[in-house]
Amino acid sequence: MSPQALRGHAVIAYLTEAIPLDLSIIGAAAINGLLLGGIYTLVASGLTLIYGVLHIINFAHGSMLMLAMFGVYYLLIKLGIDPYLSLVIMVPVMYAFGFYLYRFLIGKMSNGKDENILLITLGLSILIENLALMFFKGDSRTISVAYMDTMVEMGPTLVSLPKIISFAASMLLCGALGLFIQRTDTGKAIRAVARERMGARLVGIDVERIFAISYGIGLATLGAAACLLMPIFYVSPSTGHVFVMVAFTVVVLGGMGSFLGAVVGGLIVGLTESFGGLFLGESLGQIGISVIFILILLFRPSGLFGAKS
Repeated sequence: MSPQALRGHAVIAYLTEAIPLDLSIIGAAAINGLLLGGIYTLVASGLTLIYGVLHIINFAHGSMLMLAMFGVYYLLIKLGIDPYLSLVIMVPVMYAFGFYLYRFLIGKMSNGKDENILLITLGLSILIENLALMFFKGDSRTISVAYMDTMVEMGPTLVSLPKIISFAASMLLCGALGLFIQRTDTGKAIRAVARERMGARLVGIDVERIFAISYGIGLATLGAAACLLMPIFYVSPSTGHVFVMVAFTVVVLGGMGSFLGAVVGGLIVGLTESFGGLFLGESLGQIGISVIFILILLFRPSGLFGAKS
């Protein structure tokens, strides 16, 4: 099931069948595409941070997101904690999980070789997904909250309140992450390690610790994304596959390691998917993403904001 199953897309599908296509329908598709793209941006920002510092693709990104979404689900079901309030729990928990996972497993087993990290994260992805299948079975789970069906009028369309909250929170968190990387001492150390590892070591930066911090922050963004996704999406052991491919497309489209690129790429992918679903139908909606992805690789392989090699 594609991310177009997000609640609110059904509104556009209904309007498309009910009345001829006009500017109001196009405006509704644009609004829903932007809201969807905001969530993609948050999911992709952790992936682009990990790539920017470690220079590897985290193959466990999708399975970690799925794990966090199950965490949000059970916090609501077992403890009655609202998904948005779960942010104060899931973000630090996922950060700690990522930090210690890298510090005591990935970093130790990789022996400083990037190709080993790729294989380890791939193995972790397979392990986590199979454990999830064993414990949670293959059923999809959704949550119900009091405000889930609340609709807000935005121009030519009605948009569910959770989608608006999730978009606004995603943009706010991405902005906070950008400020953290730009303004704090830890953020400056992360940028130094991303630019020149050996030089960072020479000036006294603990590179391995920065690697662990970066991996932890990458997973913390997934913890936040899980809290923002659960009111508008479902979770199952295969949910990670839905988002990791889109996140990878966003990262490559915007430019590997570029936060600005992740934001712009996420919004472009969201708009493309929304308009693809509008004109081609839900089953073919993602074709537009693949077309744009191929065109970017053909005419600007470094991405929209990536540095040319």
